[in-house]
This record gives sequence, C-alpha cells and structure tokens, in this order.
Amino acid sequence: MKRRDFLTAAALGLALPALSGGPAFAESIDVDAILHDPAAPTAGNAKGDVTIVAFLDYNCPYCKKSAPDLDRIVREDGKIRLVYKDWPVLTEASVYGAQLALAAHYQQQYDRVHHALMAIPGGRVPQDKMLAAVKASGVGLEQLQNDLKAHAADITALLRRNLAQADSLGLQGTPTYLVGPFRTSTLDYAGFKQVVSDARKKQAAGQ
Repeated sequence: MKRRDFLTAAALGLALPALSGGPAFAESIDVDAILHDPAAPTAGNAKGDVTIVAFLDYNCPYCKKSAPDLDRIVREDGKIRLVYKDWPVLTEASVYGAQLALAAHYQQQYDRVHHALMAIPGGRVPQDKMLAAVKASGVGLEQLQNDLKAHAADITALLRRNLAQADSLGLQGTPTYLVGPFRTSTLDYAGFKQVVSDARKKQAAGQ
C-alpha cells in the first residue's frame, strides 16, 4: 500500500530525507544495519542461510494478506531468518500499533502481539481496536504498558531507524520484502518459495 510519510513524520517528530532510487543494497546502503539491528524483532532460524527483511504496517491490508504465507514459508522451510521492520507509514494508528508490538518485545511477546494486530481485517484500524486485539492476545498488558513508557525513547529511535532505512532503499509502500538480494512486495506462498529458492541460487553462485 502506498506510503503517507507525513503521518509518520508528525507522530515521530522526524524530518524526512528525500527518497533515493536504485536497487536494494546499493553501495551507499548500510546493509549490516538493516539485517542486524539488535533491537529489531526476529523470527525463524537465527542461523538461517537466507534472510527475509519484512517492512510492514498494521493498517496495510496487503501485509495482512501475505502474513500467513510468510509465516508458513519461514516455518516449513526451517532455514530462513526473518527480520521484522515495523514501518508505520499509513495512519497515525499505525504508529500506535507498532509501538505496542515493539513494547511487547521487552517481555519476549512481540510475535504474539504482531500476529494479533495482523489478524485484524482491513485497513484504517483505529487505536482502540488495536488495543482490544492486544488485550485478547493474552500478553501481559500491565507489563506492556510499563515497557511502553519506560522504553519510549528506544522504541521511537528504532522506528526512526526503520524509516531511514526504508528511505535509503527507496521503498514506496508496504509490504516490502527483502529476500537475500531481491526486493519484492505482496507474495503468496508459492511466490515466497520461489524467491527464497532464487536467493539461495544467487548465494551459491557467489552473486
């Protein structure tokens, strides 16, 4: 879905850099920062031979459509490392959802909250509906609220880094998936399986 940066900028107090074009992981891009930000939630196999970096928004219907197939390929393949990049670019409520998910990461419950928010159908989901989904997920809500306050600066800093990384890559909307050397958008299971296979072939060829 097309991004609307002015909402994210207002919510996070950011001055947005101009979009830069070019291929993913061009020479000027800090690849290590994108792949190995220690604060970014991860899933799958930590020692996997292919990394998928997923730039997502909790108000993006296309992210939600792809989510079950992304989960499936990571689970069934067994050798994929998944890096989540919360990139709330669609509505102000998107920022709130990202903050809730990242706060849950401090009690090792990011995955639970992430899936609860992705399971809410449609776009333009309001904050109260997001909070209700998080409550229903079974996460420790009091601890989450405490972490949201205690780690507010760190969460904002991570969202700023994600936004800066997306801009350095020239991303235009959600979802965007970086799969090895490839960049793609909404995929079904077959699409994920194919691009992961292609990434492995590229890596084996040393490209």
